Amino acid sequence: MGTSSRIQKNNSKIVSAEEAVKNIPSDATITIGGLISILCPEKVMAALGDRFARTGEPKNLSVITPVRVGWDPNKSTGLEHVAQKGMLKRLISGSFNVKESPKLTDMIKNNEIEAYNFSMGTLFQLIRSIAGGHPGLLTTVGLHTYVDPRQDGGRLNDYTKEEIVRLLEIDGKEHLFYPSFPIDVAIIRGTTADENGNITLEEEPATLSGLEMAMAAKASGGYVIAQVKRVTENKTLHPRSVEIPGILVDAIVIDEEQTQSLLPDYEPSWTGEIKKPLNQLKKALPLDAKKVILRRAAQEVEKGSIINLGVGIPVDLPQLALEGGFFDDVTFSLEHGAIGGVPMGVEVFGAHTNPEAFVTSPQIFDYYQSGGLSTTLLGFAQIDGAGNVNVSKFNGIFRGSGGFIDITHKTPKIMFCGTLTSGGLKVSIENGEINIEREGRHKKFINSIEHMTFNAQEALKKGQEVLYVTERCVFRLENDGLVLIEYAPGIDVQKDILLNVECPVRVADNVKLMDPALFSHDENKKVMERV
Repeated sequence: MGTSSRIQKNNSKIVSAEEAVKNIPSDATITIGGLISILCPEKVMAALGDRFARTGEPKNLSVITPVRVGWDPNKSTGLEHVAQKGMLKRLISGSFNVKESPKLTDMIKNNEIEAYNFSMGTLFQLIRSIAGGHPGLLTTVGLHTYVDPRQDGGRLNDYTKEEIVRLLEIDGKEHLFYPSFPIDVAIIRGTTADENGNITLEEEPATLSGLEMAMAAKASGGYVIAQVKRVTENKTLHPRSVEIPGILVDAIVIDEEQTQSLLPDYEPSWTGEIKKPLNQLKKALPLDAKKVILRRAAQEVEKGSIINLGVGIPVDLPQLALEGGFFDDVTFSLEHGAIGGVPMGVEVFGAHTNPEAFVTSPQIFDYYQSGGLSTTLLGFAQIDGAGNVNVSKFNGIFRGSGGFIDITHKTPKIMFCGTLTSGGLKVSIENGEINIEREGRHKKFINSIEHMTFNAQEALKKGQEVLYVTERCVFRLENDGLVLIEYAPGIDVQKDILLNVECPVRVADNVKLMDPALFSHDENKKVMERV
């Protein structure tokens, strides 16, 4: 029986948050939209958590959310509202953050809930498959990584037993198959709704997958709750501005205090309402380890490239591009659907200042998985001697892969960017040389990684070019694993590199110094002339 038949409908679609969640049944499967603070239906989520705290209902919920939702380390937001014992049974997500969701990650660690982590793109596309009434999602993305059932099958703890991804062979080729399942409730967000429930996103810096989530719920006979900032009269919205048709929406919750993001002020340049002059966006990066890494990565970028940026050091490449004068020669894209402009980076990851276009989350991952990107810069937590990379689960921390597996699936050039060690590392750059003043406590190049987020051998089979760029050296992926091809001026290869790398690496016969211009205060423009 579909959830819509179990929930009493009001004559008006405009209801309070408490009314919207009142009859969500126990044992329901819920999909929740949002990206950290962007498009987070916070008022509805808070009401849902409060209902369980008061009544003990609904129980045993299964939640599927491609991106983590919630942002405040000082109070419960987003998914933290459902992180209550007995309320949450199963979580399927693309990413986690222990600071933003400490209760949720503790429940995973303590074996209190079933927890799965799959690639973000796969989850968005699975929801789209459910929306279309398809039997499931068939993909080659994620083969030979931790989502492959021959490894962990995406399961994050011992309490999680069921395999929900299968290995299938079709015409002699391996695929991963994610079977569809019913979505009982979709909780999504927009900016404006009319009285019929047509939803627009004019103040939102991303589109994400509200439409697909609503369609998946309706295809399952389910119920759709949409949180918005305001309601307008019927038949006043331009049909081209409607992102989610009212025929898909059952309940509208108004939150007049709804903010665009975790930042308090509305930013019109994120939505295309205005275009900020580029000279207002420039901020010179200090000459430090991060800048050296970005400069070296930039030497690998060609004019006309379409570049994806991961969290961490890579997100500042647009600032280097503005500073170095090659911003107009490339196009930046994050995996949340905005294309062009200047990605915001750590402030509000997923928003772009002056974007050129928006596409939905399933669409951007279609593009990535088909090889549309030219190159990507990604961070790393652990790397082994074979060149395999872990960013998803390490040192007891659940981070998830996010879009990492989708991005690396078919991108021709992959650059993993990060410092050689971490934990108190202190370096200085003087007179064109780098000096390691204090070595990091933690080695990142190790004998065995904890989670296979990137499979180096599979990348070699696909013909992908892979570099590992640090502040003091560069490794290249070759058939026999990591090869040291460059080292920085001022660095002793044995003392500063090899003794701080646990795993075996080969030193190239023609190993050379990194370009001295990378370490100069004056040579930024010359470095960028190669782009």
